[in-house]
Amino acid sequence: MPLHRVALRGRRCAASFAVVSLAAACGGNNTPPEGDKTAPGENRSVKTAVLENGAALMQDKTPIKQIALYLDGFHAAKDDPTMQMEAHHYCNQVDQDCAQCVLYDGNTEAARLMGVEYIISAKLYATLPPGERQYWHPHNYEILSGELRAPGLPDAAENPALKGKINSYGKTWHTWMTGMHGRTADALPLGPPHLQWSFNRDGEANPEMVAARDQRMKLNTADARKDRTSMAADAQPQGGVDAMKGKFPHATTAPAGVSDNGDKSTYGVPVVVAKP
Repeated sequence: MPLHRVALRGRRCAASFAVVSLAAACGGNNTPPEGDKTAPGENRSVKTAVLENGAALMQDKTPIKQIALYLDGFHAAKDDPTMQMEAHHYCNQVDQDCAQCVLYDGNTEAARLMGVEYIISAKLYATLPPGERQYWHPHNYEILSGELRAPGLPDAAENPALKGKINSYGKTWHTWMTGMHGRTADALPLGPPHLQWSFNRDGEANPEMVAARDQRMKLNTADARKDRTSMAADAQPQGGVDAMKGKFPHATTAPAGVSDNGDKSTYGVPVVVAKP
């Protein structure tokens, strides 16, 4: 896949990566955070701005420069399925089996950093002890439903990029409760982080949230779903598909390729509790 840096060998791969990277520069700057202001503080002073500009010119930022892929999708808190939010993922493919993403509640300069997600392949997931699997949500529904998108990429690049994530899993923590459709964001990152889970059936995600994203970003989830039906042939049963079954009153069925593997070790609901 041309988005994987290690696989970029030869002129053809380099050229493909250049095209994808150029496309990835589009599709942003259309989702401001709620209230358009990141936090309730004073505007940056001239002194702070000067120091930042100097640091931007003089300091190396190699880890951040590795971010190559922008994804937009939806999460629900595993301990509270009504806490549903859109998340803008900016990802670095560490190797063929692992990626790491920083999550924001928008794609403008004012976007709030809301969490992190680690993505691993089915091969690495199979190495996890049972007690660890309750932290990792499955990705097949997100992809096959058309809800997970790579804004700015043409279908010819988006579909291969997401096909490479079929059967993968994500471990996601949200540290700032923001980006929730119809709910006011916390002014600051308050309280403990929340473990996030994926939607795994039609009707689980708030349809107004998905429609608002599609309209704002000029996307069509239904069309993306149709374009990805062939990916179901590569999909395997996953752990965690049924971990939140029964928690969404409007849930119906799932597209072909989305099924649970029967692993009940995924059913736990980890929460962060402060010790007295």
